[in-house]
Amino acid sequence: MRRALIAVAASVGILGSVAGDQHVRSDLERWREITWPFPRDGWPAGRAFRCTDDGCGGEIELYVRPKIGFCNCDRGVTDDDEVDRVADLDLISQRFAPLESGRTIRIAEMPGRLRPYDLRLGDGLEHSAVGIAVSRRCDLVVAVARSNSTVARIEERALEFLGSREIGRWMLAAMDGR
Repeated sequence: MRRALIAVAASVGILGSVAGDQHVRSDLERWREITWPFPRDGWPAGRAFRCTDDGCGGEIELYVRPKIGFCNCDRGVTDDDEVDRVADLDLISQRFAPLESGRTIRIAEMPGRLRPYDLRLGDGLEHSAVGIAVSRRCDLVVAVARSNSTVARIEERALEFLGSREIGRWMLAAMDGR
């Protein structure tokens, strides 16, 4: 009887786990990986994603990559100036301006900061962007999300995506060189 109860409990746990994974996958399905659009620089290319689903509130592009050995090993990312310097906004446009002070965040158990920006593209179009930098030991993961949607929507969707189990695992593995 005890073995039967353990087997049932294990099955329920496995099914719950699978159902949880399907929920995560369905949240990620609105995002499609695209080719890294930027030229080579001093850091490896990252991963780029686009969400065009109505659930994203318009098209959002998100670019994320590790920067190994690029962080204050003692403090991590503690101020907005560091987000301004490292978050790869300059890859999209040299013309960006912070909208307000950033705030602390945590993604995949890594502390860091998020800051919203106005971003002017080469064709004169104005977009909003969110710069993100999180750290572990002396390493960073940086991300920038851009859209013509509201900053609140960009933040929400970018954090939801980056906070997913699948992307969190990729970020940690990339920081470990895998």
